[in-house]
Amino acid sequence: MLLAVAVLLLAGPVGCAGAGREKGRTTTVTVGTFGVFGYRQAGLYAEYERLHPGVRIREEVVERNDTYYPQLLTRLAAGRGLADVQALEVGNVHELAAERGEKFEDLSRAPGVRRSDWLPWKWAQATTPDGRTIGLGTDIGPLAVCYRKDLFRRAGLPTGREEVGRLWAGDWRAYLAAGRAYRRHAPAGTVFTDSAAGLYNAAVHAHAERYYDRAGHPLLTNGPAVRSSWDLAVRAARDGLTARLRQFEKNWDQAFANGRFATVACPPWMLGYMQEKSGPAGRGRWDVAAAPRPASWGGSFLAVPKAARHRKEAVDLAVWLTAPAQQARLFERQGSFPSTPASYAMPQLARARNPYFGDAPIGPLFAAAARGAPTLVFGPREQQIGAAFTDVGIPQVEQQGRSPRAAWAAARREIENAVDE
Repeated sequence: MLLAVAVLLLAGPVGCAGAGREKGRTTTVTVGTFGVFGYRQAGLYAEYERLHPGVRIREEVVERNDTYYPQLLTRLAAGRGLADVQALEVGNVHELAAERGEKFEDLSRAPGVRRSDWLPWKWAQATTPDGRTIGLGTDIGPLAVCYRKDLFRRAGLPTGREEVGRLWAGDWRAYLAAGRAYRRHAPAGTVFTDSAAGLYNAAVHAHAERYYDRAGHPLLTNGPAVRSSWDLAVRAARDGLTARLRQFEKNWDQAFANGRFATVACPPWMLGYMQEKSGPAGRGRWDVAAAPRPASWGGSFLAVPKAARHRKEAVDLAVWLTAPAQQARLFERQGSFPSTPASYAMPQLARARNPYFGDAPIGPLFAAAARGAPTLVFGPREQQIGAAFTDVGIPQVEQQGRSPRAAWAAARREIENAVDE
């Protein structure tokens, strides 16, 4: 297996050897991303440049997607100012595929691309209505639940990851039941979970149809997935099971260090963040168990605009960076979980354990969640609709003490404004 990985790493897509070399000249391929994708940090750009002496890679990073995406739309409309390779966030890719698919290369036809290399639901997310593929999947966010073994032990709950997973297997309502059991004997100053909005996100991503149905019709607030996930989050808040925190804000960061909560829904990309915020004192106290239902929260794609200056070289690079061997290598160095199942059998994942999280077998655990995750149905204004629940409605219940009815109405108004823009 190690030999096979080495061979894959040394092989670029068919026909790309020497790409960019023309009469001794060097081609600079630009890559536009939001946040840190890790390609440079994992040595993948340097490896590609070594294999392709006529190519140099320059990365252009915008820290936040809410800045990056409007800029991308403006440049697509103008047909200029685009990077050769553009990263796309999963919450935006449907809108781009449905409304602007003609502005991107069809990467399903690129040399070296095999549809079967990707999880079927990941491939489907970047596919246009007429069957073109505008982006190749990079990372995904298969969901688990991270929990504090020391707090579970003191609350009289099991601590082994398989036993803990059985507490809530199959149903997020069982997760709340475990939370009520925790509350009865909770160590002083602690609660069961961090955030009602985080719980909502974890639960709603286990359903294929959330804000739109498979025919593309808007469900908005009427879908059963939204209603059940809302009810779950509101119940957790009103039962006092949450720390009433907003994820990725300063107080949330401090709560990791202070041991304020015992569980958090955690995709793989969150583990490094948790380790940083929990610090050395959290080592060996956190562990990872299967989530109640398989789901994926987060993920991205690499696309090549038709207006890219160096389209051929950009396609070759995008194909190479998203190949199974490179995705496995990126996981090993940066923790980004692959969307290519062939990566899961490679040593970087099959043997992957995280010593900070009790030596949890994170490779096999997250791979099982990835294989079971549904093909999410996306639609226009996807992110704005989700944010109406997580940033407006749920915080009104959890942090302001407003009634669920009033908070639901506030979320609906926010959605109506977003959809009518």
